[in-house]
Formats: sequence, structure tokens, C-alpha cells
Amino acid sequence: MKLLTIFLLCAMTFPLSAQNKLEVTIQGVKSEKGSVLIALYDSEGSFMKKHIASRKVKVADKNLTVVFDNLKPGNYAVSTFHDENENEKLDSNFFGVPKELYGFSNNAKGSFGPPSFDKARVTVDRDKKITIDLR
Repeated sequence: MKLLTIFLLCAMTFPLSAQNKLEVTIQGVKSEKGSVLIALYDSEGSFMKKHIASRKVKVADKNLTVVFDNLKPGNYAVSTFHDENENEKLDSNFFGVPKELYGFSNNAKGSFGPPSFDKARVTVDRDKKITIDLR
């Protein structure tokens, strides 16, 4: 009985799955117009379709930092863009080339579209910091 009590107390004190944070620094904002939108994805199937968390930060500097808290250990990917005109979408020209600055975790690049989840994947198994350069 004492062993069961000790186990239960330990289980309540130490969670079975640790919660981590991902700190994302965005560099290279060119103007102070608009906001930067940042989206966090947790799987290849949801990448660029359905984010698990997002942030919208009004531009005040050429660099900014956001934090995603309470993340379970696992693989994640981040996409971001500078929404200068505040329409909450990445504007592109007639050929589909983005007119606003954008970026992905690992500074991953795609061919004729976004990179794959694997290229942008960041493993979070403890608190982690990453930097994304807008282009």
C-alpha cells in the first residue's frame, strides 16, 4: 500500500510527458507596416493546412520573437510571413510567386511551393530556440 501511495504522489508531482517550449525568432523584417503571422504544425499531414497554434505580432522591429509553450516532445514545423497589408494571407503575383516576405523553420526552401514537413521539421524534446530568416 505504501508503494502505491508513493507511486501516485510521484505521478502527480512529475508529469509523464514533459512540456516544452519552442522559441522562434524571426529576422529580416523590411518595414514596420503590418504584422508577422507565425503558424506551428505537428505533422506532415497538417503542414500548411491546419496549424496547432499561431501568433500574430504587430511589427515594431526588424527582428521579433514568439514562444510556443506547453509542447509535447515531438516533431514540429513553423511557417511565417510578413503580412504588410494586414489581409491575413500571403499575397502572390500572377505566377504564384509571393510578394510578401516569408520563411520556414530550418530556413527550408521548397521547389515551386512550400518545403516538405521533413525539410522544415524541428525536433522538440526540451526547450528549444530557432531562427527563421524572412526572404
